[in-house]
Amino acid sequence: MAKEIERKFLLRSEAWRADAGAGTPYQQGYLSTDKARTVRVRLAGSRGFLTVKGPTTGATRDEFEYEIPEADARAMIERLCERLVVKTRHLVAHRGHTWEIDVFHGANEGLVVAEIELASEDEEFARPEWAGAEVTHDPRYFNANLAREPFSSWTEGGPPRL
Repeated sequence: MAKEIERKFLLRSEAWRADAGAGTPYQQGYLSTDKARTVRVRLAGSRGFLTVKGPTTGATRDEFEYEIPEADARAMIERLCERLVVKTRHLVAHRGHTWEIDVFHGANEGLVVAEIELASEDEEFARPEWAGAEVTHDPRYFNANLAREPFSSWTEGGPPRL
């Protein structure tokens, strides 16, 4: 069974950009967002993916991801997904790990989140100086929730805008 172990952080500066490439555009929509399962369709550049995720326990959840034809992903997003998350993902190497920096667009404009995937919840990692407050356990930052309640609709308690 596939497991995703992921930690999320807000950013305290733009210093990560010095080590990042141009980034890849992402569009993703959700076919299901109930608490027991999330079913996502994603376009990452020109590659399509269908992903099924189970509920999160700690920083871990079941994740099953399958590459699908780009045309199928595009059709599902256009015909079956009411709300989208649009972002650019940048990869940044830092002390043996790859950090994924998501710069959100559209209704989530102004939100930037850094994620790191780990082999276990207790795996040690070096936290870059640009990684700020951890939001791993704050459900507002789950992409499925950002599709339903985008960052632009938050009235209080959101992160500072960089």
